Amino acid sequence: MINNLLLAAMEWIGTIAFAVSGSLVAISCGLDLFGVLTVGCITATGGGMLRDIILGNIPPSIFSNTHILLVALLTSLLVFIIAYVNAKRFNGLREKIDTINILFDAIGLAVFSLTGVEIAHGMGVSSDVVLSITAGVLSGVGGGVLRDVLVNEKPYILIKHIYAIASVFGSSAYYVLSVCWGYKIFGTIICVFFVLFIRLMAAKYHWRLPKIKLDREETVSK
Repeated sequence: MINNLLLAAMEWIGTIAFAVSGSLVAISCGLDLFGVLTVGCITATGGGMLRDIILGNIPPSIFSNTHILLVALLTSLLVFIIAYVNAKRFNGLREKIDTINILFDAIGLAVFSLTGVEIAHGMGVSSDVVLSITAGVLSGVGGGVLRDVLVNEKPYILIKHIYAIASVFGSSAYYVLSVCWGYKIFGTIICVFFVLFIRLMAAKYHWRLPKIKLDREETVSK
């Protein structure tokens, strides 16, 4: 009973956090009301849909648990209304809004990373370590990838601060502590801490994975 309540609470927290994050990105990109609602909902539910697909849960649970979709929709609408009413202040607070967006995005990433692993465990595939952790990572980063595609941006997880790696660490920690050893509450705390710490520190100190820098003009001319 306690585990079910904890999982439900985590889903609500993650849904609200990602809906806020997705809506703020959509507003910053100049999308209209429908665009903001669409991007907000996709950011909040897209990762869960991708997770369900790889776990063979067809159709994805979002279509039966419509209350989650409603929460995402109402959250996105609320963010749009607040931004619309305070449009002048919104334009002047871009830096603070970016910080808020990073915080909510990190919360959603942390919460959905653990719920993805837990749902995989509930479906009886916890013996498959790779699949369980992949389910956690997809739950955490999938919505953000779909969000970036919708607003015509390169997926954030592929080019900027350490993101997916935080989800991998968090999902792995939750798998070991909760699924393998049975410490669900402790595993939840550690997973959330790991992901939040890595994600927020990466954003603050601009931690990045190494990449090859190419001269674009020279590459194009060749």
